[in-house]
Amino acid sequence: MKNVFDVGHLSVDRLLSEWRWLYPKPVTLIACDAFGDLFLREESGKILKLDVSVGQLTEVSRSEEEFRVAAASVEKRAEWFKEEDERAAGEQGLAPGSHQCIGFKIPLMFAQSGRPGDAYVADLYELVGFLGDLNRQVATLPDGTKVRLKVID
Repeated sequence: MKNVFDVGHLSVDRLLSEWRWLYPKPVTLIACDAFGDLFLREESGKILKLDVSVGQLTEVSRSEEEFRVAAASVEKRAEWFKEEDERAAGEQGLAPGSHQCIGFKIPLMFAQSGRPGDAYVADLYELVGFLGDLNRQVATLPDGTKVRLKVID
């Protein structure tokens, strides 16, 4: 299992470069799960979870101390860090390194995602940046809207 708190080598500014549309305030990176979701401490001390798959930012704790205590529980590890999903991915041979995460060929925001064999080991910065840009582009669309991806070099 990935040590979610081992984030000292990661650049929060680089990770959030495509997410500043959602949260422009300064934050500190506290944790990162195997799927690239980021746990951020804002200046007030609150801990926010950035779910990069769906572009959602939610408060998970009032302080880092409270967050770390809660993160030791089986329930919160399952909820916040998706340990069962990470374990299942590991059984498929997916073990991300320190600058990697588990991504999906079809992003999870789309109904067609989640098929067997869809997961892969991705570069953390590239995937988080791509999902930030993608989520920005669809943020104002109603759920269920059909979109067409057009990749331009």
